[in-house]
Order: sequence, then structure tokens, then C-alpha cells
Amino acid sequence: MTSSASGSPPPFLPYGRQDIDQADIDAVTAVLRGDWLTQGPAVEAFERALCERTGAAHAVACANGTAALHLATLALGLGPGDAMVVPAVTFLATANAARYVGAEVAFADVDPDTGLMGPEQAAAALERATRAGWRVRALAPVHFAGQTADMAGLGALAGRHGLAVIEDACHAIGSLDLAPDGRALPVGGGAFGTLTAFSFHPVKTIAAGEGGAVTTNDGDLAARLRRFRNHGMERDPAGFEDREAAVDEHGSANPWYYEMAEPGFNYRLTDLQSALALSQLTRLDAFVERRRRLMDLYAERLAPLAPLVRPAARVPWCRPAWHLCAARIDFAAAGRTRARVMADLRAQGIGTQVHYIPVHRQPYWRRRYGDLALPGADAHYARTLSLPLFPAMADADVDRVTAALAAALGLPAPA
Repeated sequence: MTSSASGSPPPFLPYGRQDIDQADIDAVTAVLRGDWLTQGPAVEAFERALCERTGAAHAVACANGTAALHLATLALGLGPGDAMVVPAVTFLATANAARYVGAEVAFADVDPDTGLMGPEQAAAALERATRAGWRVRALAPVHFAGQTADMAGLGALAGRHGLAVIEDACHAIGSLDLAPDGRALPVGGGAFGTLTAFSFHPVKTIAAGEGGAVTTNDGDLAARLRRFRNHGMERDPAGFEDREAAVDEHGSANPWYYEMAEPGFNYRLTDLQSALALSQLTRLDAFVERRRRLMDLYAERLAPLAPLVRPAARVPWCRPAWHLCAARIDFAAAGRTRARVMADLRAQGIGTQVHYIPVHRQPYWRRRYGDLALPGADAHYARTLSLPLFPAMADADVDRVTAALAAALGLPAPA
């Protein structure tokens, strides 16, 4: 292991890590000293700020990104007999959100170089689902590593087939879609989608500890999201069914009264988490710019390792807020297994991860649908390795990572 100038080992570099400063600590401390710890004014302030940032009319904060995806399927009323198109390269939660409500999953292939589902792959999955007799009601494009899927194309496909669009933007807070007319549109603003799900896990671009949110421009969907977030409870008198129980003898609403028309969940975000997320959101631009700088350095430093190693392929239709540095590595040509390379890097104090094992390969889905042939997803999985990427990294850390990667692959160190 390389030593630092002081003689001690250099710090361990995980593949991702939160960046917490004194302002974040002060924001959380202020909540601890206040009157609200669970769902109070900090939640509402964070939701307003998220609307301002994305341009969405409504933002509903929730417990985590998985809860955000589940709430989206609930709000749309998906259920048994329905299906949702999901790319095979994503985290488990995207597909699970459909099954939580009893819907089927039509897995789509992805581009092997970007990991993104495009309109052609989504259309092929839609056709397979239709042949199977499924009623497809939604597309769930996943913005991988910070790059957006082709939302203009996918939105057009959804429009032709009358489908809702749930954008899984858990990797993409701060990313911009570049519309055909030249506008730069913040992810989450609903330009192409019905609902957008975000995650604020510590390895994401901004952190809430754990946290998530759904944005939408549909007021009715937003009301459903809020109701399902809180046990299915309705406190607005306008929505009460039992008017006699809801009001007193003078016709005024009973202040304690609530109703539950259908079950919901405890998916609330706390004021503690919201205070942290709101503080982090004020630094989003700085985080995004630092991540872009590091990704540009990676592209430069990895270039000499081609063709065995290539940086993440870039798409022309977005300006990404990079969440992951998912390098593409030909392990077979290098004569090294991925497990060995990861172990060698870890011995040098460098953490890596694989994003993701294609979801259709998981035992549950294989038992349910059999072995699906999705060669793009399999090719992406075979070559991907996520290298360290987080704002606190120094430029020299990129040199350290690429030199260690070259050594692990048996290649000369890049100059």
C-alpha cells in the first residue's frame, strides 16, 4: 500500500460518500433544539425548495427512494393485471415497486455502454408484455449514474400508448435534460414524466441520512402520494365520506377527525432528515460541479488504458450530475477476474462496487418469468466497475485510483 508523505497509509477511498459540513450540522442541531422532530416545518421547507429546484408543482418527501417508487405506483393505482416496463439495469427497488402493488414487470434491455433503456428497448419490452396478455400502464425509465434516459423519446412512446411515466431519478438530482428545442430542463420538473422519484441516501449527490421524494405536476396525484405516505389518512374535510361523524352540531369540522378510505404506509420523512437534506440542497450546484470535474479527470486519466478500460460512455441529450463513475473494463481481455481486481484495489485502500447485477437475473424474477435474453444488460454488467466518486476527493485521488487500477489489470501506469 502506498504511504502518504507522513508515512501513514493514505485514507481509504470508498466508491461514494456523503459530504457533511458545519452548516449541515447546525441545521440538524436547530431542529433538535426546536419543537418538531418528526414531520413538521422542515419537511414542508424541504418540499418547497425541491419544487423550486426542479420546477415541479408538487414535491412529497418520504422515507427513502424505495418508498418514493412505491408511492408512485400506489398513486397511479397500479395493481394486479397491470404491468410496468423497467430496465434490467437498476437497483432492485425499481422492479419491486411494481410487485408491491401486485403489478407485473416487463423487463427491458439497455444500451450496453450506458446502462440506459432507450425507446427501442422499451418498445420491445412493451410488445413482449402485450403478447403475454399484460395491460402495460407505465414506463419506469432509470437515470443511471447521473445520466438521464432519452426522455423525449420515451415520453413520445408513452404518449402513443397512453402510458404514465415514473422516472427513477434516484441517481439524478441536479441533472439536466437537454430538450430537442435546446432548453435545459431539470430532472424532476415533469417535462416528460408523470412522477419522478428521488433518493437522498448518503452515497447520493445530496444526503438526508435516508430519504426520498416524489415530484409531480398533478395535484390529484400529489394528494394521493401524501395520503399513502401517512397510513392512508385523510384529514381534509372535503375528502370525508362520513359527513355526520366529521362535523359537530353546528356544522364545523371536528378537529380530531380523520378517515382512511384505503390502507397506506408510514413513509414519512422526519424534520431531522429534512433539515439535513435542505442544507445539502443549498450546496447541490457545488457538489455537481465537483463531480463533473472529477469525471473529466477520470476520462483523461483512463484514456491511456484503452481499449481494456474506458470511462463511462456519455449521451448527448443530458448534462449529468454524476452519481457514479461506472468504468467499462474488459476483464477477460486483461486476464483478470473482476473479483481479483476489486480485491487488489481494496488492498490499496480503494473501494469499488458493481452497479448492478441485472434484475432479471435475480432468483425471484427467474422463477417468475424464466430466463430472459437481454444481452445489452448482461454485457453492461460483465464490464462495469464503479470507481470512487465523491466531492471531497482531491484531483490527486483520481491519479491514485487510475494508477492502482492499471496495476491491478497488469497494465503500465498511465503517464
